[in-house]
Amino acid sequence: MTSNTFTGSYQHTQRGTLILAVMLGMALTCAVLAMMVFKTFWITAVFLVVVAWLFSSLTIEITDQALGWKFGPGFIRKNVNLAEIISVEPVRTGLSWGIHWGPRTGWLYNVSGFDAVLITLRNGKKFTLGTDEPQALVTRLTEAIQQNPASSFKT
Repeated sequence: MTSNTFTGSYQHTQRGTLILAVMLGMALTCAVLAMMVFKTFWITAVFLVVVAWLFSSLTIEITDQALGWKFGPGFIRKNVNLAEIISVEPVRTGLSWGIHWGPRTGWLYNVSGFDAVLITLRNGKKFTLGTDEPQALVTRLTEAIQQNPASSFKT
């Protein structure tokens, strides 16, 4: 007898080291400028520190019903029901991090590196999750989807 639920779970957090370094470096530059030239640069410095905090990491989690992901502390988060996913494949992205849309990848959620997983939904929409372990994510996501009774996943 086989189980109809995903027997394991998956959770992985990737640190956004480059995003942190760039944002905090720019914030430091703005703070120095605020002390030397224009006090209004403090606003920009604070904004950059907040952005660095919000995008400091990307956590991807798979449960028996959903694929979810969140940036940093979790204020920016999304999830998709596993039954809506019809295919997953590892891909390489270009020099781009954060959240943005591309014609090949759909919405991209990434904090570091070029490895990612392209996910296609039942309605034809696509999105891409950046990860430093794409093969592990593809394997675990494939297992979870195939064990989901409502799935029409393509292998």
